[in-house]
Amino acid sequence: MDCGIFTSKTVLLFLSLIFWAAGGFMAYVGAYVIRSYDNFNNFIQDKYTLIPAAIIIGVSVVMFIFGLLGCFATIRESRVGLSFFFLFILVIFIAEVAALVFSFIYQNKISGDLQRSMSDVFAKYDGEDAETKAVDYLQTQLQCCGVRNYTSWSSTAWFAEHNNTVPLSCCRNTSSAECTGRLDQLNLLNVEGCEAKLEVLLQDVLGYAMLVILGFAIIKFFGMLSVCVITCKSGSRRNGYQPLYA
Repeated sequence: MDCGIFTSKTVLLFLSLIFWAAGGFMAYVGAYVIRSYDNFNNFIQDKYTLIPAAIIIGVSVVMFIFGLLGCFATIRESRVGLSFFFLFILVIFIAEVAALVFSFIYQNKISGDLQRSMSDVFAKYDGEDAETKAVDYLQTQLQCCGVRNYTSWSSTAWFAEHNNTVPLSCCRNTSSAECTGRLDQLNLLNVEGCEAKLEVLLQDVLGYAMLVILGFAIIKFFGMLSVCVITCKSGSRRNGYQPLYA
């Protein structure tokens, strides 16, 4: 067997096999991104930031189906099957590039969006509604207090109406009876702001997704090259032509 054909077949078979594993892994990554954003959706106004995750999940579902096609088409050197496989890889490659572009765009927009939306949600804190639960969850999970820092609470209605105290979710130990939210108990409070911590978390999630997408995009690129090699050399053999270097 021609060395180029053998190498290309090996690459494509390997690519077809990892499609199944990659599909499952990409589905996990997409779900992880959506879950991470969903936990803090009250603070994120721009829902288009979930586009990269939706693309990843859509790609993963299709990858399961076409992984099988790739195996059969590669083994049989079917030009029709390989053509479909090539088109499939090309579409997936384009989708992954689009996801990378969206991720890059929204990664740069996170800071401005968070500052506006978080200020609005924290200002509505009253200890009872959905915004309250979202703020308490955020401050407890990220161990933070206020938008910029704990002093951000001083400009809210809650602070003025509750004897100049911050919510108990600012306490380092929320189950401690010693922490009452007074600003003279800074040793019992988380003093760092939530905006910076949430931005770092979301940036890390998007960065993680971008690395995964980039890795699979590179694999797809070599897969397309392999399809071209097999198709061209198989066609030459069937037409009775031999390569010049043979």
